[in-house]
Parts: sequence; C-alpha cells; structure tokens
Amino acid sequence: MITNEIDSSTSAAAPLTTAQTSAVGKEDFLKLLITQLQNQDPLNPTDSTEFTAQLAQFSSLEQLGNVNQNLMDLKDFQASINNSQAVSLIGKAITATGNSIQLTDDGPVQCDFNLADDADLIVASIYDSTGEFVTEFESKNLSAGSHSLLWDGTDQNRARMASGNYTFEILAADANGQDIDTTTFINGTVDRVTFENNASYLIAGNQKIALNDVIEIAVSEKQKDIDSSESDTADAESQSSNLSINGGK
Repeated sequence: MITNEIDSSTSAAAPLTTAQTSAVGKEDFLKLLITQLQNQDPLNPTDSTEFTAQLAQFSSLEQLGNVNQNLMDLKDFQASINNSQAVSLIGKAITATGNSIQLTDDGPVQCDFNLADDADLIVASIYDSTGEFVTEFESKNLSAGSHSLLWDGTDQNRARMASGNYTFEILAADANGQDIDTTTFINGTVDRVTFENNASYLIAGNQKIALNDVIEIAVSEKQKDIDSSESDTADAESQSSNLSINGGK
C-alpha cells in the first residue's frame, strides 16, 4: 500500500520536472549525447552520419542563439545612443517632417512646406485636433523650394479659434492642373524628451516629434540671446580689467 502511494506520488511529480527542464541547453545536450554513446548496442552502434547531423544541427542552433543575443545587445546600445542624442537637443531649435501646428494667443501660425516644382496654385487646409475641417486659404505662383504660409487663427466664418493643436495640409498644382509633390514641416524649440517603447520623442510646446523625423537642428533664438549677453558681460569685464591695470601703472 505504501509502495503504491510512493509510486503514485512519483508519477504525479514527473510531469512537473519535465516541464521545468523542457529547454535543453548545451550541457544537457552533451550529457544526453555521452549517455547515448555509453549505452548503445555494440552489435548495432549509432549511425555516424546521424550522429554528425545531430552535432551540426545543435551547432547551428547555438550560433543562431548567439546571433540573436548579439542583435538584442546592439538594439539596446543603439537605443541608449538615441536617448543620449535626444537629451542633447533640449533647448535647440529643430525642423522636422510633419504637419502639426500650435495656435496661441500671440498671433498667426506659420505653415512650412516644400514644393518639388513651380506651383501655379497652392491651397492650405487647416484641421482641428479631432480632424474636423476648420478653414482653407490660397497662394499663387510659388517657385520650387521651401515656403511658408500664415494662418491667422480663424475659421471659414472668420471666427477666432481656440488655442491648441491643429494640423495642416498643402495641395499644389502647376499651370496645367497637374499635382505637385509637397512636403510639410514643423518647427519648434525642444522643451523636454520622452521615451516610449524604446523610441525617443522630442516635445516642443505641445508637439510630439519622433527623433527620426528631425531634419535640421539649430541654436534657438533664446540661446543666442543668452550667448550674446554672456559675451557682452565678458567684454565689459575685460575692459574694466584693462582700465584697472592701466590705472595702476
């Protein structure tokens, strides 16, 4: 009776042990291979061809595992570089591909874009944060290259829109009515950086910009003013020091 209980307990525990060791590693494989060689039938030994194939298969799997680990390490390293680069952009003025704009109480909003060819007619459409149409306005006879159109912040009924985030769309056509390729841009000064799903995003105002979308980086006007002020202060201190030296002589 006791023996049966022990056997029953051992049988019940066996699946747990198997589940815990379902993944065969290098050491486990070598132990199994040695055991197989030690217990093979001397009159019917293991086929050497099959033995070699098993070794080659295991070696290939091991190499694939190493490659996968190296790729994961490289991905983490690249992510850390991107994060460091993103942080270094705080306070910088950037230009990125995109079509978001931010309306404030300060005045009109600039819609920046690039024309692939000369355009006879350009139409800019404005949409609110829900994608609802707000208004549109036109321009004519613009050459290929970068341009800006100003939205005054009003809807099609000339009513002032609330401050917030909007998007714009640029459609252009030549004198023959053929569509012209356009690329829209967004501009802003980076206030902070956020990291989501192993990706870096720059926050400029209320605009969220992917690091990969940035095409131009420059010193912000605020930083220029600070640098200019520091330079003037340094010049004044230098002149004061020279006067003190000359006066001492």
